[in-house]
Amino acid sequence: MSVHLSDLFEDAGAVERIKSRLPKLFQLAEVESSRAGKIGMEVGSLRERIIVSLFMWKFGEDNVDMEMPPTEAQVDVAVHGNPVSIKTITGKSFRGVKLIWTVDAEKAAEFRRDYCPRCDIVLAQICWNSMGGLYFLPAAAQQRTLRALGSESYMVLPKSGTNPRGVEISNEALKSVLSDQDCRFVEIYWNRCELDYDPYRRWLDYWRED
Repeated sequence: MSVHLSDLFEDAGAVERIKSRLPKLFQLAEVESSRAGKIGMEVGSLRERIIVSLFMWKFGEDNVDMEMPPTEAQVDVAVHGNPVSIKTITGKSFRGVKLIWTVDAEKAAEFRRDYCPRCDIVLAQICWNSMGGLYFLPAAAQQRTLRALGSESYMVLPKSGTNPRGVEISNEALKSVLSDQDCRFVEIYWNRCELDYDPYRRWLDYWRED
């Protein structure tokens, strides 16, 4: 287990900051990525940057590496050298968490056959106007669950003729991982607030500079 990431979830000051600030920051991300009232796919990248910036604040910028090689498709960032995958879901259900993005059935089957969790996961469960949270799933906890359930129960492959865009961890597997003694959890009430924010303002200010 990554001692450093575990520290984030056990630091009382960090926990309070996560509870109070993450909902507003994720709300800003939605505003940034919205067009005609619809949230675009780019919101995922913005949420990831928000979590990475949390790591930078807690552990120091020099200890957070975002330059992952192309071969590390499952890894979003490294904290003190430990690989981390950042994931977000919206709603009470734990369905739909992707392990890999692919529409190729053969590649999906190959992934399930060869897969072994090797990086920690930080998962944000967004439940607007309700309780959700931020979860830490160590690689070791994922590995224990995979061994207990087997790969066919651990993963959900894309169905033929559909376009789900990836292999998912099953609802059963994710709940089992979350119940592992090494996992950590910060409960968050995802309240929306009144925002006085124009996503074009900063760009307009640059154009107006002399």
